[in-house]
Amino acid sequence: MSPRKFLVVADDSSEFDAALRFACRRAKSVGGRVVLLKVLEPAEFEHWSGVRDEIERQEREEAEAVLQKLAEKVAEASGAAPEFDIRSAESLHLGIRAAVAEDPEIKILVLAAAVGGRGPGPLVASLAKEGVSWGGRKLPVTVVPGDLTDDEIAALA
Repeated sequence: MSPRKFLVVADDSSEFDAALRFACRRAKSVGGRVVLLKVLEPAEFEHWSGVRDEIERQEREEAEAVLQKLAEKVAEASGAAPEFDIRSAESLHLGIRAAVAEDPEIKILVLAAAVGGRGPGPLVASLAKEGVSWGGRKLPVTVVPGDLTDDEIAALA
């Protein structure tokens, strides 16, 4: 049987770390793996395709570097090297939908809510507004508080 995969959207939000730590802990407890998703939205250079291509190449290289930096932390915390999924999509929501559609081993999307009374955070709000439809596939979404401590995560995961 293939391992259960936990999908985490790698972004620069303050709550990302809580989602990643929770996913790593859950993956370790069930012998699963973490998938780090980085969605690149297309550049807005319609007239200069060469410039657009260069910007997209640089963004992809930067995304790979960011995920490589996270890989050691994820492997140590989860017990397995993470999988990387870097993709271009018109929106983060569409990128998540495509990742889930292409990998049936992804069983849970892990998100963290924003902290400090700023609302749930842009990704959680977007999913609540647009819905969580994955082309007929049922996929649970776990939303954890963005300010969970390591001890609280250990108790929950």
